[in-house]
Amino acid sequence: MAARSQQRTIILSLLRPTHAACVVGTKCLLDIQGSIPPGADSFTVQASPGVHVSIIYNPEKMRPGQSSTWPLNKGAEIMVSTVVPSDHLNDNKVKVSFHKENGNVLMGSARLYLTSVAISLQADTRRDGKVNMKNTNKSSWTWGPYGHGAILLVNCDKDQPDSKDMDNEDEGIFTCKDLEDMSILILKTQGPKAFFKTHGVLLHVSPPDSEKLGVFHQTETNSGSKYRHVLGREKLFYHVEYNGELEHVFYVEGLTFPDADFSGLLSISATLLEVSEESFPETPVFTEEIVFRVAPWIMTPNTLSPQEVYVCSLPFNQTFLEQVSDLVQGANCKLRICPPEDSRSDQWIQDEMEFGYTESPKKCFPVVFDSPRNRGLKDFPFKKILGPDFGYVTREPKNSLEVSSQDAFGNLEVSPPVTVRGKVYPLGRILIGNITLTNTSRRMSKVVRDFLYAQQVQPPVELYVDWLLVGHVDEFMTFVPADSLKGFRLLLASPSACYRLFREKQQQGHGDAVMFQGLKAPQRTIDNILSDEKMRVECHYVQSCINWNRNILKKELGLTEQDIIDIPVLFSLELKKARAFFPNMVNMLVLGSHLGIPKPFGPIIDGKCCLEEEVQSLLEPLGLHCTFIDDYLSYHQYDGNVHCGTNVLRHAFSFKWWNMDVPALSRTDILSAL
Repeated sequence: MAARSQQRTIILSLLRPTHAACVVGTKCLLDIQGSIPPGADSFTVQASPGVHVSIIYNPEKMRPGQSSTWPLNKGAEIMVSTVVPSDHLNDNKVKVSFHKENGNVLMGSARLYLTSVAISLQADTRRDGKVNMKNTNKSSWTWGPYGHGAILLVNCDKDQPDSKDMDNEDEGIFTCKDLEDMSILILKTQGPKAFFKTHGVLLHVSPPDSEKLGVFHQTETNSGSKYRHVLGREKLFYHVEYNGELEHVFYVEGLTFPDADFSGLLSISATLLEVSEESFPETPVFTEEIVFRVAPWIMTPNTLSPQEVYVCSLPFNQTFLEQVSDLVQGANCKLRICPPEDSRSDQWIQDEMEFGYTESPKKCFPVVFDSPRNRGLKDFPFKKILGPDFGYVTREPKNSLEVSSQDAFGNLEVSPPVTVRGKVYPLGRILIGNITLTNTSRRMSKVVRDFLYAQQVQPPVELYVDWLLVGHVDEFMTFVPADSLKGFRLLLASPSACYRLFREKQQQGHGDAVMFQGLKAPQRTIDNILSDEKMRVECHYVQSCINWNRNILKKELGLTEQDIIDIPVLFSLELKKARAFFPNMVNMLVLGSHLGIPKPFGPIIDGKCCLEEEVQSLLEPLGLHCTFIDDYLSYHQYDGNVHCGTNVLRHAFSFKWWNMDVPALSRTDILSAL
C-alpha cells in the first residue's frame, strides 16, 4: 500500500492575502499562474525564517528559492514547507513579487500567511512493542528483520468468561484485559488552539477494511477511562473533537484472520479538514495513512515443547486413558480430559481441532482452529477452550455437503522449520492431504484450504491421501525431534520395512511367531502373513502411494533419505482403500522426547514383540523414549490410533513471523512446483 498523503496546492492572488495551513514535513505547491501581472517576466520569493522555499525551474532540479530573481515560464513552480508547528495563527509569511525588465520594475506582490501544524498517526511500526513517535515508515508494510509496519491481533479470545461471544464480536470493552489484545494507535496534533476552531481531523477507513477491524477511542472522565467504538463494521468516519489534548489514544483490534479475499493488510487514515467560512463542505488539506498487517494463525509442529495434552474420557477407553495419563506425567506436561458430556461419544479429538497461536510484538496467545467436521465434539472448542487469552477460529463451507473426511484435522499437520533449495521456512510448512486423481476423489473444503494458504508464513504442501480409507496425512507420517543438524526426523509408514523385518525373523526360524496374542482377533503367524499373496499385492500398492508422497516431502521440505525413518506398518484394502492391519505405530503422540506409540501386538519372539523392538532400535538412539499404548479396542478397531485420540497444545516458536525475509510463496507457486 502506498501513502495516501497528497501534495497541497495553494492559489495565490494579487488582490488579497491568502491564508492557508501547512502540515509540518509536507510541501505545498504555490500556484502563481493566475496572479502574474501582464508584462511580468521574472519573480522573487521572500519568506519568514520558519519557511523553507524551493524553486522547481528545471523539472529535474530543485534549488533554494530565496534571494534570487527567476525568469517566469510555464514550468516554474514554487514549493514551500515548514519544520515546526506555529505558535500563533498566520505567523509564517511568504511574499512572491513579480517584476519586468530583469527585476528592475516591481509589477505586484502576492502574500501568503501560513499556519504550520503537526498531524501524525503513530503505532508500533518498528515492532518492538512500543509506539514509535518518530518513524515515517507507516504507510507501507515490509517483511524481514529490517522490515517495518504495525501488526494487529485478531481479538478472537473471550476475556469475560460469562460472555457468549468472542471479544471481536461486540463493540464494547468490558475489561481492561481486552485492551492487551489490541494495538495502540496515537493521533498527535500540535498547533495554535484557534486553528482547530476552523479545522478538524477525520479518522476514517475504507468500507472493505471496516469489516475487518475495530477502533476504540480512549477518553478520560471523572470516573476514569472510557473506550468508545468509533470505527469498524458500518462506521467509516470519526470526527475527532479537539479538546486541547495533543494526543488522542485509540485501540485497534483485528476482526478476522487473512483469507482468500483478504491479504491481511489494513489501513487507517487521518485527514485534516478545513471548514469554509461560506458554509461549503469541509475541504481536505492533508491525509496521513498507517498500514497494519493482521497477525496470521500459526501451527506448531511436534518439535515444539508440549504444554497440555487433550484426550476424551469414554466408557470404553479407560485403559487407554490411564496409559496416556502416565505418559503425560512422565513428559512433565498437563493433561486435560474431555468428559463424556462434552465429547458425546466422539473420541477423535485430533480430528475436531488444531492448536496454533497468533502473535504481535507485545502479545502472544494460543488459538484453536475448529474443523468443520461437526460430530460429537463440535461444540467443545468453542464452549470449553475459548476463553481469556485463548482464541478461537473456524471456517465452514456454506454447503455442508462439501465437508469430507479430509476436513478432519488428522489431515492437517505441519513440518518443523526447513530449508528448501536455499529458501528458509523458519516456521515450517503446513501439510494437507488434498491431491486428487479422479472426479470422485475426496478433497479438503475450499474455505479451509484457502484459510491455510492465506496465512502465508507456513506455505502448504499438498499430499495424496485418497488411497487411505479415512484419508488423513497422520496415517502414514509424523515428525519426531532429533539431536541433529535439522533437529528432527520424518517417520513414514512402510509396508516394505515390515516385510523385510518379517522375512528376517522367518529366516531366523521364527516363522511360527504369532501376532495379536491376548486379543479377540484372528491369530496370524509370520509365515501366514508372508504367504498371503493378496496382502502382499495390497501392501505393494500402498507402498507405491507412500513413495509418491515421500518424493513430494523430500522435494518440498528439502529432505534426504538420511532424514527419513521407515516404520514397519502393514495395510489391507477395504473398498479399494487402505487401513492399517495392526495398530499404526506412525500415528503416535509426541511429547518432547517421550513418544506414545500404538502397541502393535506384533509377533512375540523370546517373550518380546519384534515390532516394538524394531521401533525402539530405530528411535531410542535419537534420545527418544518409546512407550507403547494399547489402543486396539478403543481406537484401532475404529480405524484410528493414539494420535487420532489425542491433541497437544504446544509452546509457540521463538522466531517471530514478521522477521521472515520475504513473503511466502503463493498457492499457485506451490502447486506449480509440484
